[in-house]
Amino acid sequence: MKNIIRLVTIVALFLMGCVDEGNVIDPTPLGGTMGVEYPIDLWDKDVEGSSLLRIRITQEGAVDSVSVLESSGYLAFDSSAVRAAKEMRFDPASRDGEAVSVWAHLPFTFTKTGRSLGR
Repeated sequence: MKNIIRLVTIVALFLMGCVDEGNVIDPTPLGGTMGVEYPIDLWDKDVEGSSLLRIRITQEGAVDSVSVLESSGYLAFDSSAVRAAKEMRFDPASRDGEAVSVWAHLPFTFTKTGRSLGR
């Protein structure tokens, strides 16, 4: 049985902004929630952690590239964050009224209590 944790915080709060230079209007996540799998073995052991990802958001608003910038120290957390990020969709970033692809940082926090782990 998979333990699915629904993060009900608006994803826009997690997006740390574009890392591209220039006069770019940041992308906006579509939808208010997303499903992230909390690895059951870590859940059962009361392990918490956070991963920081670097994602590329295309002109169409899809995520086409994901890398782990800061590992949680647990492959299961990092892998779950990467899978969730790949499923995300955005209203794309724009420059001068035209959609552009951008890189952004996206932190994921795995916590059983809903409190922040410092991000």
